[in-house]
Amino acid sequence: MQGAIIDTACAIAVESRDQTIDLGIVPVADIIRDGHGRSKPFTIELVNCDLERNGNKFPSWKNFQVIFDGDAEGALFGVQGDVSGVALQINESGGHVAIPGSPLSLSNITPGAMQLNYTMKLGGE
Repeated sequence: MQGAIIDTACAIAVESRDQTIDLGIVPVADIIRDGHGRSKPFTIELVNCDLERNGNKFPSWKNFQVIFDGDAEGALFGVQGDVSGVALQINESGGHVAIPGSPLSLSNITPGAMQLNYTMKLGGE
């Protein structure tokens, strides 16, 4: 999965780029029984957030939306490899589920640095 900031009031902290989230070993029986594996938290840190835009053409920044992009398996994210019947689910801290290619809810920009908290888990397709 990859992401980018299209028009920016913030930068993504270097340590938040190219993260690897180890979901551990999840028995297929757990996914069949529970519908999903255990949630693993991850954070994306935004830095150098500034509400002022360069120039006077546009209003100051107020809000942002995050879009996670990847191969879709229904409303979940597809996985690659020799596995079938499972996909990834990403939730924002408010509990909303990220749908591949669709924006999450609007959030306010805080000047300086911000931490965006999410969870990821394996689920059945």
